[in-house]
Amino acid sequence: MEKNNYEGALQLPISSGFNATSTTNDVIKGIDLTGKTAIVTGGYAGIGLETVKALASAGATVIVPTRNREKAKKSLEGISNVELETMDLMSPNSIDAFAEKFLASDRPLHMLINNAGIMWVPLQRDERGYESQLATNYLGHFQLTAKLWTALLKANGARVINVSSWGHHFSPFIFDDPNFINREYETFSAYGQSKTASILFSLELDNRGKNVGVRSYSVHPGIIVETELNRHVSKETLQNFGVFDESGNVINDPSKGLKSLSQGASTTVWCATNSKLNNIGGVYCEDVEIAELDDLQENKNGIMKSVMPYALEERTAKNLWTTSEELTNIKFDI
Repeated sequence: MEKNNYEGALQLPISSGFNATSTTNDVIKGIDLTGKTAIVTGGYAGIGLETVKALASAGATVIVPTRNREKAKKSLEGISNVELETMDLMSPNSIDAFAEKFLASDRPLHMLINNAGIMWVPLQRDERGYESQLATNYLGHFQLTAKLWTALLKANGARVINVSSWGHHFSPFIFDDPNFINREYETFSAYGQSKTASILFSLELDNRGKNVGVRSYSVHPGIIVETELNRHVSKETLQNFGVFDESGNVINDPSKGLKSLSQGASTTVWCATNSKLNNIGGVYCEDVEIAELDDLQENKNGIMKSVMPYALEERTAKNLWTTSEELTNIKFDI
């Protein structure tokens, strides 16, 4: 019986052959995805767009769901093998409609890249009253994965990649009040909670899905200024994270997690395609490698690495699965 990653049992580097400076071109080199189908949420901007470019360049058909078709069409212009569809992660009915249309095509789904996300926004709620970062970054993707499950099974070897973040260090999942009904809203905590949820989901999804051919991974892309995620964050805040130098210039230092878009997307592409991960899943990855567990000491030299133990607890992962079913009103049986 294959091992699972509960309590971080598998959180050990495996000598991937890549590192923090590796790009999507490095990772996808020599890989043929002809005949494979992928869905990439948020695939028309930032690291999502880089992910789409890499998968499409290797021959995959890539479906990009979007709220803004004109913007997405412009961003994806000139990239072959790409299909655009309509979907809004803040709208459960929209997610269902997208999934139903894909299932009606009767295609297998080999790669589901749950990449779309929002970051550090003021308090907003979806139509159910759920906090927007939790709804967009996690609950919408939980629903999407559940609705596409039969297509993932049809692939006879599928991977689900949940784009998380080192920001999960900001907060565990708060079961008593995940939607900030009775506690004061704090945007960093809300973001952190949503990214912790993505890691726990990957952990539990892999444990449930591995025996039917579906593996799952969570990833930290790094800190990439060239995305739209920072539009609600001041330059001063980003400077405190070491993103800019004293003159306001963007710092590119992959050793500290400060990456280009292609370097940021490389871990996602690696998790989606590399054969070294055929027999391992449920792990949190960064720098195109399986990350190490956080030793709970202060980060040295401002380097944002590793995964928190609370994001890999078996009991918490199982509780989150049940809570997610309740919040989305979906029974996700595997």
